[in-house]
Amino acid sequence: MIRAIAWDIDGTLIDSEPVHHKALVAVSQRHGLHIADDDTRFIGVAMEEVWGVLAPQYPAGLDRYEWLAEIVDAYIGLVAELMPIANAPETVHALAAAGLPQCAVSNSARRIVSANLKSMKLDKLMRFAIAREDVTHGKPDPEPYVLACERLGLPPRDVLAIEDSAVGAASARAAGMPVMRLGVDFVDFDAVHDFALGRRMRA
Repeated sequence: MIRAIAWDIDGTLIDSEPVHHKALVAVSQRHGLHIADDDTRFIGVAMEEVWGVLAPQYPAGLDRYEWLAEIVDAYIGLVAELMPIANAPETVHALAAAGLPQCAVSNSARRIVSANLKSMKLDKLMRFAIAREDVTHGKPDPEPYVLACERLGLPPRDVLAIEDSAVGAASARAAGMPVMRLGVDFVDFDAVHDFALGRRMRA
């Protein structure tokens, strides 16, 4: 039985990956590191892990927390470029109207999570949002989704995770949740609506 939905945000609800990458490219350039515009290594990856990969290539004196703050500031400065994934916000509204609790589970920093949800006017429809600061280990570790299920007060098998990346899907599956992955399990968000409500009605 599906009793709640846990939404990934970046790349699932909102087309933010280009903005994330643009922020990373800009900040890296500022510190003397060139990252290609088509570099896909960091899609869906927590910024702390991105730092782990790139830190040896940055100047020795660069502080991790200073770098993370620069990334967040650069992203917030580009919020006007964000666009929702087609039909995703409408699906959130439809599921809310049907009485299905929803939350957001992200690898991004709290300020980015808040900016993303507010830009789509979905912040009021989410019971809560899990951000990177809320957990010790980000996706693909199961901790973010385990925490979400605990806050919902539901067993993982009853919470459907909606993801776009292999990293996020691995996190949700490791937490014991059913997963629908955009571009793999569905391309039309009506499928999410029908599956979630169909499973709910049949249970």
